[in-house]
Amino acid sequence: MKKRNHKKESSHFFFNRFTLNHLFIVCYLGVINVYAQSNTAVEEKITRIISKMTVDQKIGQLALRGTSSRSKDLPEQLKQDVKNGKIGAFLNVMNKAYVDELQRIAIEESPQGIPLIFARDVIHGFKTIFPIPLGLAASWDAETAKSAARVSAIEASSFGIRWTFAPMLDIAQDSRWGRIAESPGEDPYLASILAKAYVEGFQNNDLSQPTSLAACAKHFIGYGAAIGGRDYNTAIIHQPLLHNTYLKPFEAALAAGAPTVMTSFNEINGVPASGNKWLLNDILRGKLDFKGFVVSDWNSTTGMIDHGYAKNEKHTAELSFNAGLDMEMTSKSYENHLKELLEEKKITETQLDFLVANILRVKFQLDLFKNPYRSKTFTGNYYDQKHLDLAKKAVIKSSVLLKNNAILPLNKNTKVAVIGPLANAPLEQLGTWIFDGDKKHTQTPTSAFTNNKVNFKFTEGLSYSRDTSTQGFKKALEIAEASDVILFFGGEEAILSGEAHSRASIDLPGKQEALIKALAKTGKPIVLVIMGGRPLSITNIIDDVDAVLMAWHPGTMGGPAIYEMLWGKSEPQGRLPVSWPKTAGQLPLFYNHKSTGRPFDPKSFVQMDSIPVGAWQSSLGNTTHYLDLGAAPHFPFGYGLGYTRFSYKNLKISKTTISKNETVSLSVTITNTGKNAGSDIVQLYIQDIVGSLTRPVKELKRFKPIFLEKGETKTVEFTITPKDLMFVNNTLQPVLESGDFNVFVGNNSANTLKTTFTLN
Repeated sequence: MKKRNHKKESSHFFFNRFTLNHLFIVCYLGVINVYAQSNTAVEEKITRIISKMTVDQKIGQLALRGTSSRSKDLPEQLKQDVKNGKIGAFLNVMNKAYVDELQRIAIEESPQGIPLIFARDVIHGFKTIFPIPLGLAASWDAETAKSAARVSAIEASSFGIRWTFAPMLDIAQDSRWGRIAESPGEDPYLASILAKAYVEGFQNNDLSQPTSLAACAKHFIGYGAAIGGRDYNTAIIHQPLLHNTYLKPFEAALAAGAPTVMTSFNEINGVPASGNKWLLNDILRGKLDFKGFVVSDWNSTTGMIDHGYAKNEKHTAELSFNAGLDMEMTSKSYENHLKELLEEKKITETQLDFLVANILRVKFQLDLFKNPYRSKTFTGNYYDQKHLDLAKKAVIKSSVLLKNNAILPLNKNTKVAVIGPLANAPLEQLGTWIFDGDKKHTQTPTSAFTNNKVNFKFTEGLSYSRDTSTQGFKKALEIAEASDVILFFGGEEAILSGEAHSRASIDLPGKQEALIKALAKTGKPIVLVIMGGRPLSITNIIDDVDAVLMAWHPGTMGGPAIYEMLWGKSEPQGRLPVSWPKTAGQLPLFYNHKSTGRPFDPKSFVQMDSIPVGAWQSSLGNTTHYLDLGAAPHFPFGYGLGYTRFSYKNLKISKTTISKNETVSLSVTITNTGKNAGSDIVQLYIQDIVGSLTRPVKELKRFKPIFLEKGETKTVEFTITPKDLMFVNNTLQPVLESGDFNVFVGNNSANTLKTTFTLN
């Protein structure tokens, strides 16, 4: 194999000129205008500051330093480095006095008085913890995501934090991946709507306000496509798929004003993201016209050595710098080697000025040059009642009712046995990435039941989700026998999902299945409430329970929200943002797959146990499926039940033939045929039947929430535009191709009405 010449490649990427109002990148593909600022005054200030800076000070702005989230001290060396202008930003400094002192040194004692940015992983709450992002995605509601981000920003900014490493926008199709908990799910359209909402919530449409956090769209890109769902692993994504799926939410976040982007740990098609010039220059700064700054993930630059892409730390600095990576998180390849690379003329000072300008521009946007210090009087309103109310509402909007054999909602006089390791687990229900959350403020289901005078008895049965001891079964069975209904709170502890917490099996861990089966023998109805960071396989016990409510890891207000849903004071409103697998063997699994040359046909499917012993060798249906499971998920994307039923009828289309500059309208009649008022999410999908590049069997293009009183009928209308029919083809050109299109409307991706139109 021919060895890649990194030095030769880096010479293709250099900066031609740095002027007051624009900067051009010249590369072998031509000249790309990557920066055009209208704010002349700010650009003049940036130019003046840079002109006074030494090379060492410029390199310092590219350094993001910090300590572990659990560190309690402030090393003297860090203070000295700030004084010398060697640090541009900090993360994980969570002592307010340290924040104040470091900023004072930067402003008063560093050579140019450039303020620091203080950053933190504020993912789904700071003090008031909301449902995990995958749970928020299940709300299918931009306002829910926006409110979570706004509360997070208000609370976190009181510590001087002005930059959050969120939102995470990795499309995820594999529930084994631990970081699916942070994901917006498997669909690029839904993810794009959420991306915009998160950015607007964090930034409040004005970064200069002291309660605004600069958003960071991460991880760029393809991290959720890691092979086997194993964290940090290789991603292989062909370019049309990258454009049609994985880039979409990033486009939305940048359009909403996200000023920073974080690179991913993984490699994309053989090139690690933190040294990938094509990704950071051609795609991010070229195609997406990004004008902010790019930060690496934790040590992801030097991680290129382990990837086998860089020879040593100096080589990582050269690769990342020439790729256009502005700021390095925690590792020190820039600090240790950029000056030497400048002397060797492997990089230029004009390039360095460009990266520094990108960082200074964000600091101006945050108004840090005028107002660098945190407010000493602003408290952050931690756990304010308004914050708690929004968090509780988010749980109700996010929770997905997967099964209900007419057992829910419960009657107020019902005698309840509350069993399971997550019924009273204040830390576990907060979920992953809650460094600053306090379990003392968590309101658990048992506390909510007590506060609302529910007639219940409680025992864990299992002391934690992975518990393999059966010692608690006896007491659990005793209280179950004396009850009318069993509420089993199962799932997985918070530590079992998140970064570096992938699972090969996604079954309920420990002896949970065994306990559920033992309880089922009592004959008492069982309501399974799941708390977890991913869809969990419940195939083995689905027939043993009468209802299943997926609450994800619901956060601070999980208990009161779950109480309201179980007793019918509120209705679960969530819909699945990912396909729910029957078992890990189906993964990756996603609704918007390709048809294949032999698509699955349930009519010809032969289940493995039905095959006669010694059968003649045949293809058993000649379709793409698993012999033991078929092809369908346990629950499809978009699925979710409520406390009533809806009838979808009369799907009508305004035109059956349109031109390429016309829109087409559709309407569907929906009736609440159940016994209660309730809500649903009306979903519209499109299939491009024949394309120059094979197209997915369905793609979500629109959705609308609807609320209907008992017996009420409404007509819901949608409009499809030519843009909805476009895709990037195998030559990477956006195309709108003539042909036939199927349109599907229903309440999940599998249960739909269908009509067709033709684009001429």
